[in-house]
Amino acid sequence: MKMKWIWGVAVLVSAFACGRKQPDPGSLSSLERDIIRLSDSVMYVLNVADKADSVVLRTPCVDFSDAALQGPEFQALAEKMLATVSAVEQGGVGIAAPQVGISHRVIAVCRLDKEGEPFEIYPNVRIDSLYGGTTHGPEGCLSIPPLRGLVPRRTDVMISYKDPKTLQVQRDTISGYTAVIFQHECDHLDGILYTDRADTVFYNPKWAEERAPFAAQGRYDKPAWMKELGR
Repeated sequence: MKMKWIWGVAVLVSAFACGRKQPDPGSLSSLERDIIRLSDSVMYVLNVADKADSVVLRTPCVDFSDAALQGPEFQALAEKMLATVSAVEQGGVGIAAPQVGISHRVIAVCRLDKEGEPFEIYPNVRIDSLYGGTTHGPEGCLSIPPLRGLVPRRTDVMISYKDPKTLQVQRDTISGYTAVIFQHECDHLDGILYTDRADTVFYNPKWAEERAPFAAQGRYDKPAWMKELGR
């Protein structure tokens, strides 16, 4: 009798769960939407020295759903990521969504291999193939100032990503330093930092000096509203 009662409860719970609309893992969470909405055009860049930030930076990201890619929040995020990485106080050549508190797969990369060296957005990006030789070059990270490291990277990559307008998967082959940028930023999406791969890491006094005036202005401080959101 007791077993029949337990079985009946299990069936009812299962039916209720199936009938409810399950959250789409590819959509932005309410917290992420708040971060996008409340951020200035230049977003706060998470720093490994902050424990809460470090947790986000170490969390693997998920793909955007098609609906999310064509929503207004994604467009706003893309525009703000571009403004952030190219801001004078950052001066980066790439940035990944977790660096601004969003655990979804999108990066902004400066295409140094293209005329005009434009910044471009790559949602749902992955490195499909690494090939060519190995180079050991200096890298830094906007989330780990003012350190630098010597990191081994492959010289050529093949990437895939989804075009947010057509929703078609696109592929591209990249070489040289731009390929290094893609490897660095895609690592971020998997919760990997360049310091995990570096042969050596060292303090860069010049970078510290460049950041000092902006730090004095509070340009790298975490916004109060973000702390209230629990990030």
